[in-house]
Amino acid sequence: MVWDAATLDMLKQGIWETLLMTFVSSFLAYVIGIPLGIILVVTDADGIKPFPVLQKILGLIINLLRSVPFMILLIMMIPVTRAIVGTTLGAKAVIPPLVAAAAPYIARMVESSFKEVDAGVIEAAQSMGATTWQIIWKVLLPEAKPSLLVGAAISITTVLGYSAMAGFVGGGGLGAIAINYGYYRYETDMMFVTVIILVVIVQIIQETWMKLSKVSDKRIR
Repeated sequence: MVWDAATLDMLKQGIWETLLMTFVSSFLAYVIGIPLGIILVVTDADGIKPFPVLQKILGLIINLLRSVPFMILLIMMIPVTRAIVGTTLGAKAVIPPLVAAAAPYIARMVESSFKEVDAGVIEAAQSMGATTWQIIWKVLLPEAKPSLLVGAAISITTVLGYSAMAGFVGGGGLGAIAINYGYYRYETDMMFVTVIILVVIVQIIQETWMKLSKVSDKRIR
């Protein structure tokens, strides 16, 4: 592999596309996943507003979506992707399937974080006449914040892994570079470079969100 200016520009573009896909998809997935996670917790049999039927139906839908491998979901969503972004190639075309794959996963992560909140804190809020929304906004979210941030680190790095797989269908980013050069052209040095860059990005995300989690954790102050 010739390491010239064109190659470096290609890597820079790949990094930008990977970060774009990862963070835009993660943000949109959280916009969907947090409300879903809240509904799962609130409507649970032991929740603030029990509604077991709704909770079970929603849980089943989330589990079904989580069970579909990302590559299959990516192909299944081609008509939807084309309708939303107008194309099935490039970084922006991977965002809809990434959101669809990540949102159910995030919903379960949010549900798990909220269930870690001490029930006594919720009961105290209820005894003081707090509404459901007040309990969610002023009790559940603040108390679960450290766990939510840890979950975010895991979720974002998972989305990053999905974005790399999208390279097989022309999704762009570092995954596409690794596949096009390392797999199809047998240029293993390029593949190793893209893998190293992905590992570095994962480590930065992991360390950043773990530090944010520690800073927000009142128990260790």
